[in-house]
Amino acid sequence: MARRLDVTGADGIRLTAWDFTAEGAARDGTTSEARTSTRTPARTPTVSITRQPTGPEDRTALPRPSGAPVLLLHGLMGHAGHWARAAGLLGGGHRTIALDQRGHGASEKPPAGPFTREAYVADAAAVIERLGLGPVTLVGHSMGALTAWQLAAERPELVRALVISDMRASALGAASQRAWRDWFEGWPTPFPSLEAVHRWFGADDPWVETPNPARGAFFAEVMASHPDGWRPVFDPDQMLTSRETWVHDAHWDSLAQVRCPTLVVRGLDGELGRAEAQEMVRVLPHGAYAEIPDAGHLLHYTHPEAWAEAVTPFLAGVLTP
Repeated sequence: MARRLDVTGADGIRLTAWDFTAEGAARDGTTSEARTSTRTPARTPTVSITRQPTGPEDRTALPRPSGAPVLLLHGLMGHAGHWARAAGLLGGGHRTIALDQRGHGASEKPPAGPFTREAYVADAAAVIERLGLGPVTLVGHSMGALTAWQLAAERPELVRALVISDMRASALGAASQRAWRDWFEGWPTPFPSLEAVHRWFGADDPWVETPNPARGAFFAEVMASHPDGWRPVFDPDQMLTSRETWVHDAHWDSLAQVRCPTLVVRGLDGELGRAEAQEMVRVLPHGAYAEIPDAGHLLHYTHPEAWAEAVTPFLAGVLTP
């Protein structure tokens, strides 16, 4: 079950978060700036939506879960629904919220942005404060992991613990950005059907070395139907703008400023290499390391059970009083 929470982010942007907490225990404690709705985001097949009552009498009807709050931040081109299976496997009765970040999912996609690092970090801080989650455990994948550790460095009072899933601290460079631009331009949009989406991203995409049906499913979740076919719910130009703000710089300095317990988890075939991941753990004042065999970059999506097995003991160890 997931409940939609409409939240005001930085600069008044309209953001959408999804409450995956078991049995709706998150009804308690939401501030007046959060609103609920039964509207569904484009392509969220793994999320079942129910209404969250908003009256004062409803907010005290069920207790909060005993576990610490967890905020899940997806990567570039992702959406909150990509966390659904992994979130359901986290133990400890956590209040588990996943955010559609600006430009993604059901959240607002302002034509003029901004899509800066500062904006993404400020949005996450606003969600934590307005939903009463702090101090929270931040769990981020790829770009969402960078947002998570930058927030932990800048606002340590808001973050209790941190999980970094397959995100590099090193600069990727201009060549990487050019490759991404060429890749977007090569998408055969509009796709005639969802089956075509699955086929292209799972097999026909030149970036796919071996057939990967899970990758096809991942991208199918962020497509929406239009009169001429299927297109992404995000604007590729906005994705490139978002990426431009981090690929040219290394992020070791901000990583070293993170003071909370942090788990760096990577897929064995992901984008974060073992040597760099272990150096990240060394730089972190309270770092730990885990890797998932047979997993790639989309580790929490393709291997949710193994990902949860890696993450749950860490959360139990750092969050248990």
